Amino acid sequence: MALELFALAPPEQTVSEALGDVQTILDYGGTVAFAVSGALVAARKQMDLVGLVFLASVVAVGGGTIRDLVLNVEVAWVANPSFILVAAVTAFIVARLLRMGTFDRFVKDDLVDLTDAAGMAVFVVSGTSIALSAGASDFSAATIGMISGVGGGMIRDVLAAQIPDVLKSGQYYATAAFAGALLLVILLQTQLPPALAVWIPLIAIFAIRVLSLRFGWGIRRVEMPDDPSPS
Repeated sequence: MALELFALAPPEQTVSEALGDVQTILDYGGTVAFAVSGALVAARKQMDLVGLVFLASVVAVGGGTIRDLVLNVEVAWVANPSFILVAAVTAFIVARLLRMGTFDRFVKDDLVDLTDAAGMAVFVVSGTSIALSAGASDFSAATIGMISGVGGGMIRDVLAAQIPDVLKSGQYYATAAFAGALLLVILLQTQLPPALAVWIPLIAIFAIRVLSLRFGWGIRRVEMPDDPSPS
């Protein structure tokens, strides 16, 4: 079936219904990934345990909250508090592992980048499918999916008083998210099984983000020319 950018999702079977348990796995998987990312950043900023758990929890549900508010539907963690519980438990586990020195052999900045990339990829796919199920057009669903994917990371960086990754030059971040969301929209309109149509863009988003960080891939910066020296 050809891609119709502004077509509504088929009413007889929503995307979430087609994905079934995969949608639930994505939601909880993204929550854990972003909670780990938030906890590691909190530890790097030398926050106490309360601050660490708070930042991790806010990051874990931030993108989904923005998504649900845009779609004007009940916020997921309000309807199902288990998302907050999972995020908080994940934060406590990360804090314990940090105290035990489990992460000492890793570069913690790399762990933040990897968990952020994983969380972004998962929430882009989950957000796009939820937006389609809510009746959004294909293009709008892809946009909401992108926002859902980058929202948690933006909230994390703002609360941690650092420049959000999405605003850093020379990186594929929002670009990778939006491209992956569009790819999901296209694949869901093919004969591929829904689960396979989900995993292909998810892996693609993660790979593009990680390779961008590894090799410095990104969109060329727009620079303001220097002012001419006064004569």
